[in-house]
Amino acid sequence: MVIATVREWSDEAGWGVLDSTETPGGCFGHYSNIRMTGFRTLSPGQRVELVWEDPGGKQDGYDYRAVSIVPLAD
Repeated sequence: MVIATVREWSDEAGWGVLDSTETPGGCFGHYSNIRMTGFRTLSPGQRVELVWEDPGGKQDGYDYRAVSIVPLAD
């Protein structure tokens, strides 16, 4: 896992963009990949643990896709 920061998150759509040193340009994230019960949304600037993959093509305009997102306590 790597530490990432939430760049933006759409509560209505349930997805956003996460930034880490390993995912230049951003990583697409969806609420279904948040690994904490009850979490459907994240906040810009929030830090998370991220497991990502390169799906071999763009996912909503991003080269990387989150497969696991764990919000970190500040």
